[in-house]
Amino acid sequence: QNESVSKFSLNLKVMEPFSCDTFVALPPTTVDNRIIFGKNSDRLCDEVQEVVYFPAAVHDNLEKHLKCTYIEIEQVPETYAVVLSRPAWLWGAEMGANEHGVCIGNEAVWGREKVCDEDALLGMDLVRLGLERADTAEKALNVIVDLLEKYGQGGNCTEGGMIFTYHNSFLIADRNEAWILETAGKYWAAEKKTEGVRNISNQLSITTKIDREHPDMRNYAKQKGWWDGKKEFDFAATYSYLDTAKMMTSSGRYCEGYKLLNKHTGNITFETMMEILCDKPSGINMEGEFLTTASMVSILPQDSTLPCIHFFTGTPDPERSVFKPFIFVPHISQLWDTCSPTFELEDPVRKKPHFKPDRRHPLYQKHQQALEVIDNNKEKAKTILDNMKKLEKELFREMESILQNKHLDVDKIVNLFSRCTKDEIRIY
Repeated sequence: QNESVSKFSLNLKVMEPFSCDTFVALPPTTVDNRIIFGKNSDRLCDEVQEVVYFPAAVHDNLEKHLKCTYIEIEQVPETYAVVLSRPAWLWGAEMGANEHGVCIGNEAVWGREKVCDEDALLGMDLVRLGLERADTAEKALNVIVDLLEKYGQGGNCTEGGMIFTYHNSFLIADRNEAWILETAGKYWAAEKKTEGVRNISNQLSITTKIDREHPDMRNYAKQKGWWDGKKEFDFAATYSYLDTAKMMTSSGRYCEGYKLLNKHTGNITFETMMEILCDKPSGINMEGEFLTTASMVSILPQDSTLPCIHFFTGTPDPERSVFKPFIFVPHISQLWDTCSPTFELEDPVRKKPHFKPDRRHPLYQKHQQALEVIDNNKEKAKTILDNMKKLEKELFREMESILQNKHLDVDKIVNLFSRCTKDEIRIY
């Protein structure tokens, strides 16, 4: 066992750079009876993340299977409209929302259970499938665990030569509640939140408050010798090597994120969540070879007459990006300025291409050029950053006005995200 712990600790040093942070704040910790969701996606620094929209669809031919990143699965009769932030090479998503106000973000986690290297569903595939097939947070949880049982999770989570696999945890929220779902192979535990704050990072965090679970989870732990069947069952302590008694006092990002949420409790707004995602001292806004490649914040009003508003950057480093709003309305067209080019003649997911595809979308290209200027010209840097923040503040005021006045101009909103992206590109 000591040898296993040593190997696990060594692997964590390699795995730690692949680190995301997902947050949710529910009333009474928030302002105006809103649930606020947020996530930073931290991945390889040269991986492009696109923001894409897929409309609702009816699937008449259910004999035709659905192609996910690596495997094909059965399709369902109907799928909901979704907006996704995803690494441009894969089918699934790091984070996203659907037309019913469900939001999901996932995290890489490891523990005692062996990670599957075989092709299966990626955690990112499960994010998209949960959003496409469920109109509440708990139904999304049901979709994910049912697919987990049927198809399993596994496969390489990077494009190219580096092999990287992991189990997944998920934070799922809607207008009324949030669910934390943490997995180890096909086994899982879930925790329900109806008030307060919660965050997940790259570790199991569900301890003794377990609201739902895999029916064989405890028996399996007993068979493996991880739990004696007598003491109170602690999911994180049993399925990983964590000392859960010290979990909330460590210096890791999970603890730091929880502290930042609690620092603002009672006054949390969508702007507060964005500030947390921009925080570099905590490591939540990651820099270096592995960095925050994209960010998302959502406002989920408990008043169902108000629209949910989802903000995406589509670019690295939220501190030097613009959070742009998206609202579900009919007849939205594809978000071309944040949509990466596709490559029809090769399948880089399954085999190594002779070249690394250039997946940079128009916004990403202009943003990278602007960052070079910001890093090398102080005078121009101030102008660019000031204009970015000015645009962002105008967008925030516009969205707050919609929520306060309860008026939505659908004709204006249909191209909202695309219009904002073009305004950002003009700044660069």
